[in-house]
Amino acid sequence: MNRINWTLEEDFTLAGLSSNHRIQHFLFVIFLFLYLMSICGNLTITTTIWMERKLHTPMYFFLGNLSFLDICYSSVTVPKMLLTLVGGSSEISYKGCMAQLYFYISCCSTECLLLSIMGFDRYVAICHPMHYTTIMNKRTCLQMASGLWLIGFATSIIHTVFTARLPYCNSRMMSHFFCDIPPMLKLACSDTFLNKVLILTAGGFLGLSSFVLTLISYIKIISAILKMHTKVGRSRAFSTCASHLVVVLIFFGSISFMYMRPTSNYSLEQDQLVSLLYAVVTPALNPIIYTLRNKEVKNALKKTFNKHDQGPHVIGDNINPEEDY
Repeated sequence: MNRINWTLEEDFTLAGLSSNHRIQHFLFVIFLFLYLMSICGNLTITTTIWMERKLHTPMYFFLGNLSFLDICYSSVTVPKMLLTLVGGSSEISYKGCMAQLYFYISCCSTECLLLSIMGFDRYVAICHPMHYTTIMNKRTCLQMASGLWLIGFATSIIHTVFTARLPYCNSRMMSHFFCDIPPMLKLACSDTFLNKVLILTAGGFLGLSSFVLTLISYIKIISAILKMHTKVGRSRAFSTCASHLVVVLIFFGSISFMYMRPTSNYSLEQDQLVSLLYAVVTPALNPIIYTLRNKEVKNALKKTFNKHDQGPHVIGDNINPEEDY
């Protein structure tokens, strides 16, 4: 493998989403709206969870992590894409490309683990409500959150280093709107077998194990819900868990399509569509998906933005974890 030589590397050119100027302006308006929606929605949730004492529970702690992660996720790729759509430079420096790749893979890996932990949190709350506060205590939650962020950034270092060591051909036109592993492997002049193995082993193990753990959690959750005696309890549990399950299916489905298939099947149109789904659309929809039917978050939002409330809203410190779900 070649040693990394930052000084000899040339800029890459991103193909973008379209070469038609009218379509570019139309796409700019749409994705600018989605980006602002993602930033405002996730920032609002993060701030509300931080300010509202009632929401200082494991469920909302991890939801706050997801909202912050979605802000980072979309901010890594969308600003450059928007700049290109309005006629800005489509070139990205070699260092900038590797930095974008590193932070993108970091966010992607971290979200895999975070969705799995959120599924486990719901499993403990519904299947073991009497032991919830013991199992999901503050120290455990902090350790899990710190661990998943560290693993995500460490995993990204491996992928970025192996991608950066590849020599690239004269053609620097990348068939994508941001720096990602599959289109970069297409530009490499040397054998990329080791990189592909790394994607299937390190990336595949991380994504597959996270998905399997989430799936197991939900199988047990559904089994426990079906045993509930009241229809109201079953309906409420299904309604809340469904939001997380939708995000899980969209995220893991798109990630599997992007990275768990041969690079020979790489298609510009298909991969851009899938990338837009989990890098742009999903971060914008997550605040709506997770708060649309959540009365506690909506009440906290009303309390935060309504400055004319009379007196403090007194809420007991002890929260039944089963009621959060």
